Amino acid sequence: MSVGLGMDLDRRQFHALGLGSLFGAAPQNNSKVLRFGWWGGAGRHEVTLKAIALFEQQNPGVKIKAEYMGFNGYLERLTTQIAGGSEADIVQINWAWLAMFSKRGNGFTDLDPFRSLLALDQFSAEDLASGRVQGKLNALPTAYTARVMLWNQATFDRAGVPLPKTWDDLFAAGPLFKSRLGDMAYPLDGELYDMILLSQAYVHQKYGTPYVDPLQARVAMSEEAVYEWVQTYQRLVQNHVATSLSLRTSMGGAEKPTEQQPEWVVGNWAGNFTWDSVIPLRAGTLNKEQKLVLGEFPTLPGSKVSGMFGRPTMMLAIGRNCKHPELAVRFMNFLLTDPQAAAILGKTRGVPAARLPLEILVQGQRLPPMELAAHQQINAQRIAGRIPVPAPLFEHARLHKFMREVFETIAYGKTSPRDAARRLIDDGNALLKRIK
Repeated sequence: MSVGLGMDLDRRQFHALGLGSLFGAAPQNNSKVLRFGWWGGAGRHEVTLKAIALFEQQNPGVKIKAEYMGFNGYLERLTTQIAGGSEADIVQINWAWLAMFSKRGNGFTDLDPFRSLLALDQFSAEDLASGRVQGKLNALPTAYTARVMLWNQATFDRAGVPLPKTWDDLFAAGPLFKSRLGDMAYPLDGELYDMILLSQAYVHQKYGTPYVDPLQARVAMSEEAVYEWVQTYQRLVQNHVATSLSLRTSMGGAEKPTEQQPEWVVGNWAGNFTWDSVIPLRAGTLNKEQKLVLGEFPTLPGSKVSGMFGRPTMMLAIGRNCKHPELAVRFMNFLLTDPQAAAILGKTRGVPAARLPLEILVQGQRLPPMELAAHQQINAQRIAGRIPVPAPLFEHARLHKFMREVFETIAYGKTSPRDAARRLIDDGNALLKRIK
């Protein structure tokens, strides 16, 4: 079920979900009305509506107008709303969108003047810094996520190959899978962006720099590093370590999620480099003969960074044109840190970044063992300072499209690695200057 942004809620849909009793009469003229816009699936919608009802119950005379939908089309609609000054009072955003909508820190309401209304002590300094733009606190994270290695233990057992712990182990597994399990067996599957990030992880570890400088709008990698980035991607595909773009395309869609791939379901594709937040999706479609486990992250000796790539899962911000900012801040704080809200929302927006909701989730055993282990693996690397905050521009929609286009030319043999590397540097620098 979804309700388009800017549309009134359909009461028949609420009754179909068993939520009809949560919504009373239409707001009275003297009521304060806030609009809350978010994307998600049915599960997130349902619990968020319940949390909204609780806030309304605790705050008589306050009405929260829910404006929700699936992810497809959400960014486009939010872009249009922000351009027209009609965005919701509280909006759910991706972290990278701060670089699109608030380049100077004035795209959303500055939360610093409302610090007394926010339980900021529940967030780490790094989490708070992730929401700052030009010194202004523009947003707070709902959760933090990072890339982890997932392996199908059953497939590796069938191949007689130990789970990879190093990069050498990973690259050696490809030919072994092919010779022992056949041409359609691969240690890794992933969309093109997954392979771009995994290749960057190797180069980031080796050279100490990511593709985009986190402090300036420029390419941070040296020419040598960018060249090796492209070569590492080629090596993953050519050594039969990872499924190729052409293979995925021939099987129904290059961007089809791994858990929807039949070869993943039966265990022929045995690994995934993905966000810890999607572990339930990857595990949920495996047949009963398979066994998904969390792997160690391959790290080059002496590397000062993990290469895991982490960032806030999503964030909440207050619209720049909000007429009741204090009330909106209180509602945001309720969603992010209130114990009763935490019990309702669970992990529908990721493993909570705020301390108390996380404790409630763990103590209530609502975080499955593998997801808890992944969270602990990531947190250990964060505490050690081995997951640097990436450049927000790295996930800017236009740069994302550009990187994909360059790597597609490599995937289909339309350009040489050296020419692709030059494009990633020259054209990448030019694009970063335009979008900064």
